[in-house]
Amino acid sequence: MSNTEELNHGLLHDDKPSTDKSRFWIESKKLWYIVGPSIFSRVATFTMNVVTQAFAGHLGDVELAAITISTSVIVGFNFGLLLGMASALETLCGQAFGAKRYHMIGIYMQRSWIVLLVCCLITLPLYIYATPILKLLGQPDDVAELSGVAAMWLIPQHFSFAFLFPVQRFLQSQVKTPVLAWVSLAILAIHIFITWLFMNVFHFGIVGTVIALDISWWLNFVCLFSYTTLGGCPLTWNGFSMQAFSGLWEFVKLSAASGVMLCLENWYYRILLLMTAFLDNATIAVDALSICMNINAWEMMIPLAFFAGIGVRVSNELGAGNGKGAKYATFVAILHSTIIGLVFCVLIVALHDKFALIFTSSTVVLKAVEKMAWLLAFTILLNSIQPVISGVAVGSGWQSWVAYINLGSYYVVGLPLGVVLGLVLHLGVEGIWGGMIFGGTALQTIVLGIMTIRCDWEMEAQKAVLKYSNLK
Repeated sequence: MSNTEELNHGLLHDDKPSTDKSRFWIESKKLWYIVGPSIFSRVATFTMNVVTQAFAGHLGDVELAAITISTSVIVGFNFGLLLGMASALETLCGQAFGAKRYHMIGIYMQRSWIVLLVCCLITLPLYIYATPILKLLGQPDDVAELSGVAAMWLIPQHFSFAFLFPVQRFLQSQVKTPVLAWVSLAILAIHIFITWLFMNVFHFGIVGTVIALDISWWLNFVCLFSYTTLGGCPLTWNGFSMQAFSGLWEFVKLSAASGVMLCLENWYYRILLLMTAFLDNATIAVDALSICMNINAWEMMIPLAFFAGIGVRVSNELGAGNGKGAKYATFVAILHSTIIGLVFCVLIVALHDKFALIFTSSTVVLKAVEKMAWLLAFTILLNSIQPVISGVAVGSGWQSWVAYINLGSYYVVGLPLGVVLGLVLHLGVEGIWGGMIFGGTALQTIVLGIMTIRCDWEMEAQKAVLKYSNLK
């Protein structure tokens, strides 16, 4: 085993006896070695979208609405599905690494490339026919037309997801998160420069912001894949293998369950944006809600990093046969993420009339955002817990169960409640958002919390060990 692999494996397993206090700090150190760079990487990556929307927002209200719809709804629909399907690697690669079956990790990544590329081809018509789809869903003609133009130019970014997401999870499962952080920082700097160049020097307009996104996402993959193939992963990358085409059906089933699990949640918030088309002053409602969703998604990179971190910790511990370690890691992750969520909740309340200035100078939009600040604060607090529990589910391989839970909580309870409050009782966008959050996200968090508390961790560890015991 190389020195790097020894270091990474040592961060995952510590057999020395310890007191409760030292055990907490040891587990926190292991968790933050993954979470810290993951937060940095995810914030930097999401900031690329924020930069894009900020530049578009200063072109005009219609441009801001169009870039929001194209990146949040059209791209968001496929992003959630592909990201979810790639999260199957968090279970498989993480448990394989914990079980020291290193040769399987690179093969799993190649299988994921195959499955995700096919999925990209299947969902491509959503980009091609974005304008008529958005008009059918009730979006104003000017917003739908411009969104369709942006969606066509976003097709290269769409295909980058199929290759980037698997290589990110491949590296993450081996606790090689620092490289993700450094590459993300470099790509963010390049993206800001390219966007500024296309907008302020070449005056390409909204199309320029989209092309900059395409370039940045593909460059991210090129850098990470170069690291992987040029000696960064000597044990887990042994070149391309025909073995990637074997066992595809089992891989497809887990990927599909993972995709459904995450995309049901991801689409839920896209539907929230689309429902604003049925309100008065729809463009203002889209702008105000998109600003709140951007702030929420920006901060969400932190709990999503915990989602990734606890997924790695749980899967590694289960793969090593340590059920108690997986349970304790879950407790530590939830505690850390909740404290951070409380801090950001207080910040949003304190800056309720100022944070929207990042995106717009429109007085009407600023007032609309201020009215929704309390909902944003509560959403941030709730989302500091829910992704962590979902990460536990991914690390344990419970994706199929979580998919059913998401379907019931979000679409059977949350969405109808949002429609009733927002459109039937005429509470507007606050009613739609409030109903979907209190009825959907809160219910999902409660159910997943009960599921986690009642989990037999030793049995989960035995299942993971048995799974890899026959692999050569």
